[in-house]
Amino acid sequence: MAGISSQLVKIGNSQGIRIPKTILEQLDFSNGIELLVVNKQLIVRPKLVPRANWSERFDQMHINQDDVLLDPESENAFDFEEWHW
Repeated sequence: MAGISSQLVKIGNSQGIRIPKTILEQLDFSNGIELLVVNKQLIVRPKLVPRANWSERFDQMHINQDDVLLDPESENAFDFEEWHW
């Protein structure tokens, strides 16, 4: 895989990287980015959004009738004595 050369540019007291438009068009940075250093390499990736698409996935589980309780319901004395069912 061949890389594309770029320059570091001064931005205030920091430095930035110019990312060519052709690369940006291939990525989805709409939620921001995460920067990681792995084995002395900088990795720039889209920011992960916790629980993204959960609503759609739950809807699909319901359609597939896969939204059932996995643990059997259990009742005990505490339920009846403390909670006064």
